[in-house]
Amino acid sequence: MSKSRWQVEHFGLAAKDPTALHAWYVRVLDGKLLWSDESVPVYFVRLPGGFVFEIYPSGRSTDEVKDNGVAGHRHLALRVESIEEVKAQLAERGVDFVEDSKPAGGGGTVQFFADAEGNLIHLVERPADSAFATVS
Repeated sequence: MSKSRWQVEHFGLAAKDPTALHAWYVRVLDGKLLWSDESVPVYFVRLPGGFVFEIYPSGRSTDEVKDNGVAGHRHLALRVESIEEVKAQLAERGVDFVEDSKPAGGGGTVQFFADAEGNLIHLVERPADSAFATVS
């Protein structure tokens, strides 16, 4: 039996307004629309670095998406070389940073923010000697 090799193909993100949310990822995070079916509506968006979202209509919503302590998928971490540079760029695009950056588990710094529907995202800057140094 061969060993399995897992690779993320895409991540599903249910949205109250998929059309607006996909446009936010394209405008704010430089995403590229790969495929869409506006009759549903569903959008596949690739972020720089290769991560792909499938953004599709939600059946219901809750404010708990903003709570990083609730069980389930809670945030997307985006590796950057300089949090301060990317933070300035995102602030120009309308991102509101409501808390200060803080130490990252495994070394480095994190800066949380939210997308247009309140889903948590954070920037992560790692030192060269971090346990995550070879993760890309």
